[in-house]
Amino acid sequence: MRSFDLSPLFRSTVGFDHLARLLDAAQRVDESAFSYPPYNIEKMGEDDYRITMAVAGFSEEDLDLTVQENQLVITGRARKEDENLRYLHRGIAGRSFERRFNLADHIQVKGASLVNGLLHVDLVRIVPETLRPRKIQIGTAAPSRSIEHKTEGEDQSKAA
Repeated sequence: MRSFDLSPLFRSTVGFDHLARLLDAAQRVDESAFSYPPYNIEKMGEDDYRITMAVAGFSEEDLDLTVQENQLVITGRARKEDENLRYLHRGIAGRSFERRFNLADHIQVKGASLVNGLLHVDLVRIVPETLRPRKIQIGTAAPSRSIEHKTEGEDQSKAA
């Protein structure tokens, strides 16, 4: 029996996922793309999310965030290195990257900040009022009244 690791699907999806699109993307995935740069996806509240990505060595000018067709794309451009600089040990990666996150319907990017080498991207789910569940009150029926219909002949026969 063969088992499938679906964890790449859950790592790059925020909110409600579109399974068919994700399964198609999972078939074309490059495993090395999931290792750099490392990131976390946090649920901050009922409708608030945050993506935190470790981008040590990148400045605000080196990073680009775009949203297109329910997809958040974060791109980092590596700087040119000084040719006179020699490393004895190089453990901090400084290569370019592009990371894509599938966003569910009604997920919007609130903002982004770069603090101490961590890129924070804040997301919020804004569901339109027409799509939110509504509570319907159940009322009681008014008591039924019976109305008697009398014909003219009945009134005269009672009077006589």
